[in-house]
Amino acid sequence: MKASWHGQSCVIMETSNGKKILIDPFINGNPSTDLDASTVTCDVIVITHGHNDHVGDAEAIAKRTGALLISTVEIADFFSKKGLKTHGMQPGGGYQFDFGYLKMTPAIHGSTYETEEESIPLGLAAGIVLHDQGKTIYHAGDTALFSDMKLIGEDFPIDLAFLPIGDNYTMGPKDAAKAVTFLGAKKAVPIHYNTFPLIEQDPVDFTSLLNEGVGIVLQAGDSIGV
Repeated sequence: MKASWHGQSCVIMETSNGKKILIDPFINGNPSTDLDASTVTCDVIVITHGHNDHVGDAEAIAKRTGALLISTVEIADFFSKKGLKTHGMQPGGGYQFDFGYLKMTPAIHGSTYETEEESIPLGLAAGIVLHDQGKTIYHAGDTALFSDMKLIGEDFPIDLAFLPIGDNYTMGPKDAAKAVTFLGAKKAVPIHYNTFPLIEQDPVDFTSLLNEGVGIVLQAGDSIGV
């Protein structure tokens, strides 16, 4: 597998059978992305929670590409009513897809989608673990540090973790570094920072707290193999 970061929490994972999984596709309105929502391709879209900077352009991309949208049941149902092909899950549940085994993990965060007319509660926030051909990638979504991250690492030895460091709404650099220890992650990439003033961070403040070679700062569009 390999994975690339595209600003905020948007990550693309490419599996051993060539499937492209687009996570939290916040593209339009994202000042740090390198993607174009009108041309990006994917087979699967995963949404970790309902906030607009994570749902992003999921509906338009799914309609254009025919991608399967995977999320919590509430988010999946919301988009199923809009005509999208969906698969609903919940934290703690896993499913064997044709691209690998995907499990939803807990995340301590909100999940409300804002339209011009209303705020729509969309269940629980989540993270995901993707296991394919003996390799495992963890995308934490938006979350605080929590001790059960140790259990995630026990069930699936984490080769690569994408962890928020922006603070204020999620873990900051120090808590994210603790998360790496809890997970036992071999590599860790900071996400969800510098998109807005309230989450401005120097990613080196995160990587400097880790053992040499564990923390990797990606620029938008950079990829890393596992």
